[in-house]
Amino acid sequence: MTDEILTNPRAERVKAVRALAGRSVRQRAGRFVVEGPQAVREAVLAADVHDVYVTEASAQRYDEIVAGARSRGIRVHIGTIEVLDAMSADGQQVVAVASLLEHTLASVLAGGPRLVAVLAHVRDPGNAGTVVRAADAAGADAAVLTAESVDVHNPKVVRSTAGSLFHLPVVTGADLAATVADLRAAGLLVLAADGAGTFDLDDLLDVAGSAEDGVPDLSRPTAWVFGNEAWGLRDEDRALADAVVRVPIRGRAESLNLATAATVCLYASSRAQR
Repeated sequence: MTDEILTNPRAERVKAVRALAGRSVRQRAGRFVVEGPQAVREAVLAADVHDVYVTEASAQRYDEIVAGARSRGIRVHIGTIEVLDAMSADGQQVVAVASLLEHTLASVLAGGPRLVAVLAHVRDPGNAGTVVRAADAAGADAAVLTAESVDVHNPKVVRSTAGSLFHLPVVTGADLAATVADLRAAGLLVLAADGAGTFDLDDLLDVAGSAEDGVPDLSRPTAWVFGNEAWGLRDEDRALADAVVRVPIRGRAESLNLATAATVCLYASSRAQR
């Protein structure tokens, strides 16, 4: 841990960390900011972290983060509350700077995945991060974001994953058609989630493992494709899938939001595969 306490919220170091909220700055620097104790705790364990910033109080409260960083040779800096708040208004006085995460679909497929979440044109950071978190919780092997989707290193995406960003590979900048072709070639069933789907998710769960020809079998290795928050999947995107599946709505709700529907679909596959 450094001896010098950072006291100037207008210092260049502080400005540099805060600037990582911008995508162009992240791309130039090859780094992104991780905010909050949960995300920083997981990043310190699994990511290429360069620096951790804490106040004296947060260093004591989250001593396991400091100890973990020290054990990996990561620089830990003490700053005042004003400095940490200037770096991130959402960091709860715990902030880290890490190298951009880089995963490829080829490396994911080499591991023989059984469950993958694909986000097509998903632009809301909170939704994208929550789907990554749900994929992690459901035991998925990876998540894939198309080039038109939000940047996974966006601070709100990172926060919304609650550390799951560091638990499973997240492939970014993907072309949807090429991704679907590669997933299918690797033996995965490709299902598109859409409210107007031909198949009912509950019905598919009932026949998982014994589905008739022409009926998707949820017990198979599966990739789920989820669309934009406002308009869902485009016709040409739905056409790429092996089948289009709807989540049944029993009550009077008009629809489910993206993250909720994705969670239901991913857990349905997780259950069927178990």
